[in-house]
Amino acid sequence: MKASIFREHGTPAVLEVVDVPTPEPGPGEVRIRVRAASLNHLDLWVRRGLPIRIPMPHIGGSDMAGQVDALGAGVEGIAEGTRVVVDPTLDWEWIQGVRRGPDLPDPEFRVLGEHTQGGFAEYAVVPAANLLQVPDDVSFATAAAAGLVAVTAWRGLVGRARIQPGERVLITGASGGVASMAVQIARNAGARVVALTSGSENVRRLEALGAHEVLDRLSGEPRTLLRDATGPEGVDVVLDSVGEALWPTLIRALAPAGRLVTYGATTGHRGETDLRHVFWKQLSILGTTMGSPADFRAAMAEVFRGRLVPPIHRTVGLDGVRGAHEELEAGQVFGKIVVEPRP
Repeated sequence: MKASIFREHGTPAVLEVVDVPTPEPGPGEVRIRVRAASLNHLDLWVRRGLPIRIPMPHIGGSDMAGQVDALGAGVEGIAEGTRVVVDPTLDWEWIQGVRRGPDLPDPEFRVLGEHTQGGFAEYAVVPAANLLQVPDDVSFATAAAAGLVAVTAWRGLVGRARIQPGERVLITGASGGVASMAVQIARNAGARVVALTSGSENVRRLEALGAHEVLDRLSGEPRTLLRDATGPEGVDVVLDSVGEALWPTLIRALAPAGRLVTYGATTGHRGETDLRHVFWKQLSILGTTMGSPADFRAAMAEVFRGRLVPPIHRTVGLDGVRGAHEELEAGQVFGKIVVEPRP
């Protein structure tokens, strides 16, 4: 089969399309014919190199949708040809601190396409338990574009921040995949949404997704824009992926009893925190990543109902994966780039 792989960490130049053996499903696994997969910033970090062990040569792509092609031993209740999307989170029990018992090792939280081979290929093998059937009226591209970003945004806002109607929510890096879904989730929950992005075109797109106020960081100094937008009353919730560059400003922007939920650190991982703001205003700083199987199904149910729509920047074939990495790395993508392994 054809796959987009890299044999060593580095720039997008390490990516190539080659023939590799078609994988066979093991016990409890299925093989799917990948009809659509999508890029995430996670793919950039894995390609650059993280302090984790990954299979090499490596096939990226945590998000994938397609048709069940073959069943491994013990898999029942799903027919070949079924249209499915794949939950990218593996071994969620680790996050919950659940032990498997004396005869089995503790689970280790993993992500498809990061710790395992992914979906930038004509076929992929995944756990049968991670499959969710896709309705006939939902495209493979939509399903694949939604998975990781929808579950991450849902977990961050609904599971961690527990947003309420009428609250003010600030979303940074709002042109990204997670943030563009978060804008819709917050709006659907009855919150007042302030989004931070760059460029007039992205401002227009976020307004169309439901943001009540969109700040263009190219029109002024981001700290000043945020201070002016949040005002002395502040916001109830911040959902942030920017990290270091904005962290002190975001802490100050929170209202009393506010919650700052962090799921990324694109500008650096060291956030300077004035603890006086934290204890005086009784703030909560919450971390989140990915989501539980229940979170995934809840978020995808909203996608299937049409209440959450993943913006698709463009669609490419396997030979376009390298260019997609370059485009995403340059910050030129609004929403998701979808990869279709076959024409």
